[in-house]
Amino acid sequence: MNSMNQILDEVLEEIVPTRQELNLINEIVEKLTNLLEKKASEIDLKYTRIEPQGSTGIKQTQLRNDFDIDLFIGLNYDLYSHKYKGLSKNKLKKASKEDFLDLCNNWIIKSLTMKEFQHPRLLYAEHPYVTVDYITMSIKLKIDIVLYFDLELEYIERNGPITAVDRSPWHGRFIRDNLNDEQKNDVRLLKQFFKACHSYGDKSPVGKIGFIGYAAELLIYYLGDLHAVFKNFDSLHQNPLDYYDRNKKELEKIQHFKNDFLIVIDPIDMNRNVASAISEKAYRYCNQSIKEYMKNPHKDYFKPLSIPEIDLTNKNDPILSNTFIIELKNKDLEVHYTINRDKLYSLGDRIKANGEREFSHTKRFGRVQFEVYFEDTINEYNLVIYCDKLKISPSYLRKGPRTNDKFHAKKFMKKNKNVIEKNGYLWTDTKRDFSDFYDFLKDFVKDKIPDNLEVKNISKSFNCKTISGKKALYVLKNMVLPFF
Repeated sequence: MNSMNQILDEVLEEIVPTRQELNLINEIVEKLTNLLEKKASEIDLKYTRIEPQGSTGIKQTQLRNDFDIDLFIGLNYDLYSHKYKGLSKNKLKKASKEDFLDLCNNWIIKSLTMKEFQHPRLLYAEHPYVTVDYITMSIKLKIDIVLYFDLELEYIERNGPITAVDRSPWHGRFIRDNLNDEQKNDVRLLKQFFKACHSYGDKSPVGKIGFIGYAAELLIYYLGDLHAVFKNFDSLHQNPLDYYDRNKKELEKIQHFKNDFLIVIDPIDMNRNVASAISEKAYRYCNQSIKEYMKNPHKDYFKPLSIPEIDLTNKNDPILSNTFIIELKNKDLEVHYTINRDKLYSLGDRIKANGEREFSHTKRFGRVQFEVYFEDTINEYNLVIYCDKLKISPSYLRKGPRTNDKFHAKKFMKKNKNVIEKNGYLWTDTKRDFSDFYDFLKDFVKDKIPDNLEVKNISKSFNCKTISGKKALYVLKNMVLPFF
């Protein structure tokens, strides 16, 4: 046995769920199913099936200590379709949301009568679903109870899903039926590696969204095993994985795949790229970690450690000297972390676009890069920004029309003073709004921070005030900038 296989076997011993954990999940699912069936019988409600989905459900690709349960309840679409006949997609979504909301309130929540099921609450994704905590003296775990339309696979292939989660049970069945036990363990190892890289899930510190469980499962399915995934990871962005055997050129002609960095096609839906939301930042950081692991295999590459705080003692650090931080506190606990995250990434994109180019598209402050880091348990959110050039000239030559374009040239000369001719174009000396990046940053964000986020600090990196802010600076400096 070589050292790499030995390392993987040792890691597996630590991450495969125990029999006790599996029995506990089965017991909770059985209790919950009985409660839901009983209430459905009382109110004469029809459904097709109740079954656990996700990694702890029929896939069985979960990690040890991953107790969270996704319980899916299938509805017969034929019983609802008459209400939606002739509706546009948007109106159909709205109508189905109302039906799902009614079922959540009057069936699911009212079913949760056992004392172990505590704090049932409505959450919203594409449609309402119920989250409840299962709490005993020694256990606390979260259960999501999700309604979906139980559609035939042929219907989804022909028409697409009605709601975003209608595909999910088919995902579970596909993984259950197409991965053997050894491959499912490889999925566990791959997930663990992504977690150790802080590049897993929608709370990924590196990039907006890291690798998700279904993407990890499909990587093992398409490439065969963990070794093949690691071996081919470096070229993954150049080699799409498609169940339907379309090549890169064919896929790039499809409009909604055009700007996707990674392409991993969903076997259940040929029009869906499972990797569309996975950040290029997460991919590049994981790719580097994989290369290092392959050169020098060690168990530490599978150990998720806390992100360290940045060392701010070296005031001459060239990266930190050009880095700024916006530290924020979420005041409205009703606002979901994904909303705060998405708004801050959107703000970061705008800072980058406007910082790198003037309105006239002339280069501005050089390269700008940013990252968002948040700890929603303490309601702290951070946006960190690196800039190549902190100070630039107070004016610049702005390009005008061609000199032989008489009509527009005349208008340009009438509107602007100090016009010169150069390389067949007219140019004019234009005063910049900002020549200092810090001044630009403060002015740019002053009316663009979401109302629920209170600004605690906008400063140069060395004046960072919070621990989460120092972690944000660490992520940008050590896990993002080296790869961009």
